[in-house]
Amino acid sequence: MRIWFKVWKDNRMLRDLVVCEEELDTRTHRIFHALEQACYEFDLSKPIWLDANIAEFKKHAKTRFHSDNFVDGIDFDYLEMHVIEE
Repeated sequence: MRIWFKVWKDNRMLRDLVVCEEELDTRTHRIFHALEQACYEFDLSKPIWLDANIAEFKKHAKTRFHSDNFVDGIDFDYLEMHVIEE
């Protein structure tokens, strides 16, 4: 599984990272582990999954975490997460 993380501000991508999760675990665990790795690389706190994020991710395998998803303040518009390969 490959997941692409992108940090956006003012319609510009500031940073991106592709995380490859090859563990033999459930899809959910692989997604959470990849998100944890990306947050570590970007020096962010882990975002909170809201109902809208869960619904969007189930439908499109993609979601955006905005400032209301983070406990700490962020200096960008949103963090995008997109599964690019299962």
